[in-house]
Amino acid sequence: MWYRGWAIGALLTVAVATSALAKDMTPRQVADAYMAAWNAHDPDAAAAFMADDVTYLDATVGEPQKGRDAARDKVIKLFVTAAPDLTWKMTGEPIESANGIAYEWTFAGNNTGAWGPDTPATGKPFSFSGVTFIRVENGKIVYQGDYYDGLGFQKQLGWIQ
Repeated sequence: MWYRGWAIGALLTVAVATSALAKDMTPRQVADAYMAAWNAHDPDAAAAFMADDVTYLDATVGEPQKGRDAARDKVIKLFVTAAPDLTWKMTGEPIESANGIAYEWTFAGNNTGAWGPDTPATGKPFSFSGVTFIRVENGKIVYQGDYYDGLGFQKQLGWIQ
């Protein structure tokens, strides 16, 4: 089954690398392919959908990540490492414009990997809902803002009561 995730990631990377194809993608197509890369557990493929100078805001953290590498390393890799079985699913109908998309989602997994040196794996399952706002230019994500219940997420992991 590992080959399925690898194959999806490889195909997504090739698709994004072809700038003509990426430029023709609608915001919904970008969001769908981006989420598929997350669900394939491939941080590089997911980050390939981002512009070099993307701004990624996780509202629970507060400090936006600036640039593709920072978003990949400080957000995407962090979640994929901490929850290698993660799933990210769009729920409901998204709201789409010519250069953006907003959608509700559910994110779930099992915390079997460390979040960082001071936050070891809890072994606990988690599931939380949220909303993402994405702005797209030339087939690349230039802004992503994620809003979700960080407190409820931390309670599920047992970090707080």
